[in-house]
Amino acid sequence: MLAAMPPTSPTPANRDEAPSRASVPDPVRASASGSVRVPVPGSVRASAPGSVRVPVREGGDACPGALRLHGADDGWLARLRLPGGLLTYRQAETLADAAERLGDGHVDITSRGNVQLRGLGTGTGTSPGRGRGAGAGCGTELAGLLHEAGLLPSERHERVRNIVASPLSGLDGFGGGARHGGLGAGQPQLWARELDGLLCASDAATGLSGRFLFALDDGRGDMAALGADVTLLARPDGTATVHTGANRSGLRVKAADAPRAALLAAETFLTVAEASGSGAWRVRELPPGHALELDAAVAARLSRAGIVAEPAVATEPAKPAKPAKPAKPANATAYVTAYVTEGPGHDGRPPLPGLIRSPDGTVAVSVHAPLGRLSAAQWRLLTSARVAPGPAAALRVTPWRGVIVPGLDPATADDLLERFRTAGLVTDPASPWHGVGACTGRPGCAKALADVRADAAEALRPAPGRPGAGGDALPVYWSGCERRCGHPQGAWVDVVATGDNAYRVSVRGGTTVTVTAPVTTTAPATATVTAPATATATATATTTVVPTMTTTTTTTATTLALATGPRLADAVAAARTTTVTR
Repeated sequence: MLAAMPPTSPTPANRDEAPSRASVPDPVRASASGSVRVPVPGSVRASAPGSVRVPVREGGDACPGALRLHGADDGWLARLRLPGGLLTYRQAETLADAAERLGDGHVDITSRGNVQLRGLGTGTGTSPGRGRGAGAGCGTELAGLLHEAGLLPSERHERVRNIVASPLSGLDGFGGGARHGGLGAGQPQLWARELDGLLCASDAATGLSGRFLFALDDGRGDMAALGADVTLLARPDGTATVHTGANRSGLRVKAADAPRAALLAAETFLTVAEASGSGAWRVRELPPGHALELDAAVAARLSRAGIVAEPAVATEPAKPAKPAKPAKPANATAYVTAYVTEGPGHDGRPPLPGLIRSPDGTVAVSVHAPLGRLSAAQWRLLTSARVAPGPAAALRVTPWRGVIVPGLDPATADDLLERFRTAGLVTDPASPWHGVGACTGRPGCAKALADVRADAAEALRPAPGRPGAGGDALPVYWSGCERRCGHPQGAWVDVVATGDNAYRVSVRGGTTVTVTAPVTTTAPATATVTAPATATATATATTTVVPTMTTTTTTTATTLALATGPRLADAVAAARTTTVTR
């Protein structure tokens, strides 16, 4: 076993230890199938006439990993990638043990469905000290625990295994493929396992940034909305489309070829990024001309690899009207019925906390971690619901800082949900904690201007006249500085510390991606867009359509600067009721 890499220094000068783009061989790159030649079209190598290549990235990638620790004010930090969010019960118990023995006793869930351990070197099983030697010691011990649990299949690739997958796939009967006779239940999870194996076998993939993201979507649009670099989107005909960045149409491939196509798309990005001279780590960072050429380069690369790929073109009628929202259920069992009857829709929204009835007769429990953080005791409680060995015998960690426990006996699900609620987990969409996130803030982060977690908790205290959150409330994210580490995608309430015990509150939209799901309807479809302008359009849809990706942009509505206290809490609560395009 290789020794754990020494922790990186908190100083920027010592954190740029990743290989440069020039270290990735070109034009010969190794892939999962061996060494293959990836020629780059001449138009990709040439810059636009008269343009000047200005690198967007000049330093190495300092993104932390499980072996490459980051020095923070509260100790060393390790980030462990969980492809597809999948975690066996034994692996989950290993993380709880590591958090207690080596860290601060907590497990953090990231916005990509990965986990972080903080305060390493300060746990009950470590010697006091925060020096480089202390960090290296706990890093070596952590590496041993992760290896033993099967969480580090390839040390060279541990930071590039960024794969998210539709967490409810196969558990709720929805999704473009499963519901319309296409892909099998849980197909994105199978894709995740295969893609992870291909990544770990690819020499070229080691050149990917720790920020490069793969998203595997079962057709409901939840993963497609996360702004990934490579997205696989299931289609009802049993095929899939491969999308690079914001490419709307994508390339249609056989479902069996989808994971290999995703890897080849990522390898092709490395070639194009190097040719652009931009130092880009993400597809969206490519210069415009090279971003356009990437699609053609990916198509050519798939063809040379023997993968049949064709442009996925579909007519997009107006989106059908949503059914009326069901009344708030009286208990968890009633919530299961309401969820299955009305469905979560296909608008890319994350799984709600509560119970979800699966087509096989079992029940899944969905919970969210308050502010994305669980104690080791809470984490262990999630592993207490043992299920029979099989595909369901794994937890699913979600990019919305939640965990789904599938395969449960319906007779015990209500009791388990109540135990989770009593332990402090978010189990009800009406909880004020639902949809609320925060960065580390003070005292853990030196760049933070406030203890955002304490301020967020204070703002969540109920008060007369303050609007509640509710299932349709915008997510809110508290940031200790302008970097907004870990903020959500799409529309959200942005609460940023400005110093002097004050925050700036605004509604941010950014670019969101909506997936038009498979539907057949002749009813009028009305779409309403609000904030800052309001427009209504009505059309009639009479054809069945396949999933397609549509990019829309919303803008910031109102900005307020407020000190901590009741006025700030009121402003945040009011902002969450803003109506925006989702």
